[in-house]
Amino acid sequence: MKARLFASENRKWWTLAAVSFGLFMIMLDNTVVNVALPSMQKSLHIGPNELEWIVVGYALTFATLMLTGGKLADLYGRRLLFIVGLAIFTAASLACGLAPTAGALIAARVVQGVGAAIMNPATLGIITATFPPRQRGTAIGIWAGTSAMALAIGPLVGGLLTEKVNWSWIFYINVPVGIAGILVARWAIEESRDTSHEQRLDLPGLLSSGVGLFALTYGLIEANRHGWTSPLILSMYALAVVALAVFVLLEQRQRIPMLDLSLFRNPTFSGANVAISLVSLAMFGIFFYNSLFIQNVLGYSAIQTGALFLPMTLLIVLIAPQAGRMTDRVGARWLIGAGMTLVAMSLVLFAQIGQGGTFWNFLPALIAGGTGMALTMTPTTAAAMGSVPTDKAGVGSAVLNAFRQVGGSLGIAVMGAIIAGQLTVGRSNPAFADQFTSGYHRALYVAAGIAVVGAGIAVALVRKIRLPEPAVVAESLAA
Repeated sequence: MKARLFASENRKWWTLAAVSFGLFMIMLDNTVVNVALPSMQKSLHIGPNELEWIVVGYALTFATLMLTGGKLADLYGRRLLFIVGLAIFTAASLACGLAPTAGALIAARVVQGVGAAIMNPATLGIITATFPPRQRGTAIGIWAGTSAMALAIGPLVGGLLTEKVNWSWIFYINVPVGIAGILVARWAIEESRDTSHEQRLDLPGLLSSGVGLFALTYGLIEANRHGWTSPLILSMYALAVVALAVFVLLEQRQRIPMLDLSLFRNPTFSGANVAISLVSLAMFGIFFYNSLFIQNVLGYSAIQTGALFLPMTLLIVLIAPQAGRMTDRVGARWLIGAGMTLVAMSLVLFAQIGQGGTFWNFLPALIAGGTGMALTMTPTTAAAMGSVPTDKAGVGSAVLNAFRQVGGSLGIAVMGAIIAGQLTVGRSNPAFADQFTSGYHRALYVAAGIAVVGAGIAVALVRKIRLPEPAVVAESLAA
């Protein structure tokens, strides 16, 4: 019995390793591509619009199909959907690297987004179904650390591969990682799905949620390019409001809804989702414009910019698992509040850096930001998933990731609008640096205010989740 229990315990961590492989690939592709865009443009003779769609195509399909991926994982099996999503993502990565034309690359990036949307919700669902409540925070901490590490080292990896090898290798590196993840997943992950009652596919819900998320994400991504009040952007927002309203009405009347809206009656679930969207709004836009400030104003290379953020990356990787353990013991509420307060402090510190900034000027902001992100992301995720029944883990994860993705897109749009409002000259004009810096500082202060609001919401709504251990675990321990 003890040998069997040890094998089961060991297998859980291999399960975590498998889903972390997949998650690392998804998050890496959120940032690694941006650095390689100039090289892609020269190699494939890509125009500005096509270049934009290399990024937008992936982001749109990822956000649009997130809820669909979560529901399919609960319905047909999280292990199955994780492997299917990982296989699609890996094959699409190979196609991206081999793409001979801009059209082929954009199509492969869209397919990559489909794979990511299928795979990503399954990762948290698998963790929730595999780990008992006493270990779930630790596992989610490792999951969050993996995610943050991939996001943060993306620019460095992209810069190194693009400058030293070739841009296609930012996609080729996914292939061996994906194959390893599939092999480990087939062996280590046990299948789990929603068995709470009769199941069926909610096609009207899938369609309306997909249209709503597509329109909302597209509107946010394109708002600054076309103008926030342009007919295209306003029509996208109107379509998003109508489609998401239809989705809510459908789900209220469906006998077996795609998304059980009663989940939002739980203040911890609602508070955690609002908190994750606000911290993403505050930080994702700043991550994007930090890179522009450091490269375009301070004159750093892509590799130097990626290396500059390593202290933040290391802190997130080291602290996130510890934050998970603390969440298991004391709950998420005050950890999220403290983390988002540190995030706000980090943003204010970034706003003190001018055109003569050095690494040592950035270091205090990086330390506060790394610590704050680790203390926020892990407890927020643990609180959201801890307040969802295990049978609904896939959909719960999809909702959380949708809030994160929309929050991040909104952050980039809002921060971009604030910076653009200060720019009256082109990059070649000597006044550009002053104007960009002024707008960048204003955006940082706005983002800091958003983080403070998020801290207050988390403290007000999030509560400690106390779930009983699964009976099978208790019986095993007793034996």
